[in-house]
Amino acid sequence: MLELDAESLYAELRQGVRALLQPGAAIVGIWSGGAWLAERLQRDLGLGGGDKGHGVISSTLHRDDFSARGLAGSDATNLPFAIEGRHILLVDDVLYTGRTIRAVVNELFDFGRPASVTLAVLVDRGGRELPVATAFAAARITLPAAQRLSLSKQDDGRFSFNVREAA
Repeated sequence: MLELDAESLYAELRQGVRALLQPGAAIVGIWSGGAWLAERLQRDLGLGGGDKGHGVISSTLHRDDFSARGLAGSDATNLPFAIEGRHILLVDDVLYTGRTIRAVVNELFDFGRPASVTLAVLVDRGGRELPVATAFAAARITLPAAQRLSLSKQDDGRFSFNVREAA
């Protein structure tokens, strides 16, 4: 069974994100695991709040499987800053096919045209179906297509991973 230490990987992600951040950049986490990571990164990197707070973005409305999934299980996008002309650091927990990233970038452009979009993930599990690449991944692993890797957030704020068979 695969064992991943989410807290150790988070420490690596924090260092990688620190190196990627440009002046005036905004961190945007993909709902839900990416949003948890963005919130903690914002705090741990001392980036403050207000106009420089982190954003949360949902892929729901732009997914290519929307007709099958609908609106269930997602929070709405919340971007408390202007997107137009801003460097965006997009954060997610697990990158797999690239379809969520495609949907999120479409959602992001509904709010304006960023100067750039850079992707950082906790785990890149391979299996890409679209030409999506990360600027930083704390880990790169291979999992069978029948398995799903997801990030969990404990009550004390610590992260852990769950591996289960895909439905």
